[in-house]
Amino acid sequence: MNNLARCGEKYEWVIIVLSVIDKKSVKSFFVSGVGLVVGAFIMACSTAFFLLPNKLSTGGFSGLATIAYYLFHVPVGTAMVVLNLPLFFVAFFRVGKAFIIKSVTGTVLLSIFIDVLEKFPAVTSDKFLACIYGGIIMGIGTSIILKVSGSTGGSDLLSYVVRSFNDKFRSGDLIIAIDTVIIILSILVFREIEIGLYSAIAIYLMGKMIDIVFEGVNFTKVLFIVSEKYNEIAEIVGSEVHRGSTAIYAKGMHSNENRMMLFCVGSRNEIIQIKKIATTVDNKAFIVIFNARETWGKGFEKELLNTDLTKLKMLRKNGKLNK
Repeated sequence: MNNLARCGEKYEWVIIVLSVIDKKSVKSFFVSGVGLVVGAFIMACSTAFFLLPNKLSTGGFSGLATIAYYLFHVPVGTAMVVLNLPLFFVAFFRVGKAFIIKSVTGTVLLSIFIDVLEKFPAVTSDKFLACIYGGIIMGIGTSIILKVSGSTGGSDLLSYVVRSFNDKFRSGDLIIAIDTVIIILSILVFREIEIGLYSAIAIYLMGKMIDIVFEGVNFTKVLFIVSEKYNEIAEIVGSEVHRGSTAIYAKGMHSNENRMMLFCVGSRNEIIQIKKIATTVDNKAFIVIFNARETWGKGFEKELLNTDLTKLKMLRKNGKLNK
């Protein structure tokens, strides 16, 4: 009996931990792990099969690693880890432990995959094709990493560190500045301006692919309709297109008349139908259409990204977010 009691006391902490861990936490951990592995592998394929053999890069520390590879014959993966080490050390204290753990994991996985895959022959020696497919594939891999709130170090992590010291800098501007410097350095080292031009194309395509993965290809559109027959238009839109409308009180400053303005959101095809309905009901209707970057709420599905709690804690600690 005493032995059982001692055994229970010995493993009491295990029971406590298991009771705290819920299914959602396990699922989140599993999804994050798979996302980091898949994303890092896809990024490595882009580097090893397209970018690296043609001396191209998408900026960041991979660009510096590419230069080191051709100048000193240092494996790209190894160079990336070495370059990121001091950054990880600083970021550990400035950015947040949870984010850094994912960043270290992503960087190590990417480095290992690149060093393994670079031993295989390149897919193409055409720099134009390499920058196009390399940029697209890199964008897909990067977006998967970002989807699970991860990172592979480099310029994006450096931007977080800089902002932790001075939040006046914008992350996007910092990343662009770092990538621009690295591309210029590549041009100077390899003495080929085409390398810089092709690398710029690869960076642009990578960014567009990240936007597509996060926002989708079916962008929603916003439509404003100013018409005296707003009630009739709203009813037909609701019955035929199955989209709701919101009436907003407005005032024409030229005529000084009070009007009602309809606010509608829908897909490209739906907006075409709504526009046709509005012009059919009232050929004098004033219509404005523009793109909506993101749409949330009933009738529109959008995946909510997990917020890194460590970032929120950091903001609260600095007094930039109320508890």
